[in-house]
Amino acid sequence: MSLVARMLSRMIFIRFSVILLGLSAFVLTLEVVGFLTDILKINSNALSAVGLYGLARLPGILTLFLPTSLLLSLLLAITELSYRNELTAIWATGISPTRLILKLLPVALGIGILQFAIMNWAVPAAAPLLHSWGIGDYATRKFKTAENEPVWIRVGNDIMRAERAAADGGTLFDLILFRREPTGQLRAEVFAEKALQSNGHWLLNNVTTYYASGAAPKREDQAVYDGPMRLANKKLPSPEEMSISDLSTYITNDGFGVRPAYVYQTYWLKRLTPIFVTMVMVTLCVPIGTNFRRGGGLGLIFVAGVGLGFAYFVGDGVAMTLGETGAIAPWLAAWGPLLIFAAIAVGLLARTDHV
Repeated sequence: MSLVARMLSRMIFIRFSVILLGLSAFVLTLEVVGFLTDILKINSNALSAVGLYGLARLPGILTLFLPTSLLLSLLLAITELSYRNELTAIWATGISPTRLILKLLPVALGIGILQFAIMNWAVPAAAPLLHSWGIGDYATRKFKTAENEPVWIRVGNDIMRAERAAADGGTLFDLILFRREPTGQLRAEVFAEKALQSNGHWLLNNVTTYYASGAAPKREDQAVYDGPMRLANKKLPSPEEMSISDLSTYITNDGFGVRPAYVYQTYWLKRLTPIFVTMVMVTLCVPIGTNFRRGGGLGLIFVAGVGLGFAYFVGDGVAMTLGETGAIAPWLAAWGPLLIFAAIAVGLLARTDHV
């Protein structure tokens, strides 16, 4: 890595870290102050309760502000370089905007990988704790199975109805399992008094099976169902709180009847975008900075960059909403805004004069 690349990467990373930690600390402090009474109920030690809540909430807050922090750090670095005429000196060395972007790709790639890791592992790991506490926004999303309401589950071709479920979701009562052919034709009906989740399977008690073929019913004290059933109720983790492997499981099993498979497909595809988002941001910001290489219009650099970034985040949110409702294809919802802004970035770069 050249001296220029190290200098710019260091500038961007320092500003990125300060902005990200500052925004995250500010928002987290507001949450702690606003919900302090509920947070202190986590355990008897006030300090550890606040610390535990902060650690659980930090991954979600980081993913919220990480893209914005990168955009602001890029704009601040370019603005500072332009103000001190150092950007002009960089062009004078023969480094073109394209080469400068290539030099900044390692830091963009590292930040993108960091965001993917937080979204894919840290957020799903913290979600169960936050739901169990039910603090703030999680008060309406607290994990709780409706014990006195019927539960419906879909696993591949099979459909199951349980009259009720235990609070932990590990025991089902008075269930009917409809075994179906791939064509949807009913193959058998299985009635069981109780189903217990054990070692990844469901152990059925007092089982009676009726066959559509007209064969004699089969009665058993116990039977094992190997399908990966998951309770189909609205208290399941939302797709943004699931790892990419969990999303793949839901896609394979057609959403378990909880949500349509395309919802999980949309978030699965979206989970792959952070690395490319950071690269597109770099490709956008550098051409904007080159248009003001003589040190003028510094305010325009910042306004133009923030405006494009704001437009991307708004468009991305709209696209994801349309993807969740099935109005557009999952790949278009996840990648559409990114591809549009990548095209804009490439267009700006192509129009930029090379030194």
